[in-house]
Amino acid sequence: MIRPALDARLRRHKLVGMLDVRIYTTPFCGYCVRAKQLLASKGVKYSEIDVAGDHRARRWLAEASGQRTVPQVFIDDQPYGGYTDLLALDRQGRLDGILRSGATSASTM
Repeated sequence: MIRPALDARLRRHKLVGMLDVRIYTTPFCGYCVRAKQLLASKGVKYSEIDVAGDHRARRWLAEASGQRTVPQVFIDDQPYGGYTDLLALDRQGRLDGILRSGATSASTM
């Protein structure tokens, strides 16, 4: 499992132009499975971070995303919410654009 501090170090080494997609999950989470399936259907490579039983990671996730539920999806450090949020963006035709251009599209949300 990637810890938030390690996660920050990994992002510093991200290749230019490479989309950084992270999904914070717990085991046996149906919405987590659906969010991963949606991202996979778009051909998105993502890092999965299991936060089950990790109270520090869950506290950080709540502060960073404003949510206490999983999954939580971050695209280039911008929180986009959970599965239903991603699905809504996809149904509005906005998810593909966000995935193409990363967090620069977040300002249009």
